[in-house]
Amino acid sequence: MDFIDQLRSLAARIMNTKDMIQTEEATKNAMVMPFMQALGYNVFDPLEVTPELIADVGTKKGEKVDYAILRDGKPIILFECKKCGGDLNINHASQLFRYFHVTEARFGILTNGIVYRFFTDLEQPNKMDEKPFLEFNILDFKEQDVEELKKFAKSAFDVETILTTANELKYTRAIQNILSDWMANPSEDFVRLVSAEFLVGKRFTPAIKDQFTQITKRAFRQLIGDRINERLKVAMTPEANVATEEQAIQKPQETDAPQISTSPEEIEGFHIIRAVLHDVVTPRRITMRDAQSYCAILLDDNNRKPICRLRFNNTEKLVLGLFNGKDEEKILLSGIDDIYIHAEKLKATVLPYIQQN
Repeated sequence: MDFIDQLRSLAARIMNTKDMIQTEEATKNAMVMPFMQALGYNVFDPLEVTPELIADVGTKKGEKVDYAILRDGKPIILFECKKCGGDLNINHASQLFRYFHVTEARFGILTNGIVYRFFTDLEQPNKMDEKPFLEFNILDFKEQDVEELKKFAKSAFDVETILTTANELKYTRAIQNILSDWMANPSEDFVRLVSAEFLVGKRFTPAIKDQFTQITKRAFRQLIGDRINERLKVAMTPEANVATEEQAIQKPQETDAPQISTSPEEIEGFHIIRAVLHDVVTPRRITMRDAQSYCAILLDDNNRKPICRLRFNNTEKLVLGLFNGKDEEKILLSGIDDIYIHAEKLKATVLPYIQQN
């Protein structure tokens, strides 16, 4: 299974169980250890992953960091864990700070099992920065995040490679935060800048400022929304840019039709189906093709190999369409996680397609 599909499978499992995880120890066992395993580390080998690493720090004796990943007997990554949903304020990482200083590890990770914050010593040598250079959310990640996370995998880990990009990631994150603030509350200077072309010869009065502040907010939201939908369509339908003759004929006729927008529920359902079928077929062969009335999940992006249909346009009434030959059985779901209940039927649908190959 590809690394990204391992993460998606883990994410689906965590989504189902996170409300049951009440303690730090349960968070370690159910979330953090599987995360380290996904990175390729053997959590059952104390020579590779040591729980509760002990080191004397100044006058403090016997302090422990939750996990240390070792290479050649020396720590390379330190983990400080909080319970699921717990606060990840840097003030709660005192042990991570101290251990970072007295060990040879160059990376510290503060996590609550869902969010992972990665630290190093960009500001001062051998002193852990107060701000992370990378943040990874197992329940909300992008492919770009996965590419950065891959650098921490056992097979790829190289200190210098990570450090060369850590500084850039740090400033990229800082600029993203500024842009995010501007999206929610654009500053007066920013509003002046983006509206200057339209206000030549006019005074920037309080009324004009308020008007263009709202317009700027709306423009930001629409721009980001459009970009997200475009990227999702490309990601979910890899062959969408190769139009068939039939599509080329129908395209002009669809100009007045409502625009198809892939919903978060459809995307979540798609990832659950990939996770359910990962032991039957390579996840990348499972594709998604959205339409106005339903979202089709196909094998090899082939209409003749339908796996199921997600009829999620009405989010208050989620319907899963399962196939028995050419017939579609429509099943009402109480929630998206109910897809797991029908795992065997989904596998039974896919297996005949695979056997045909």
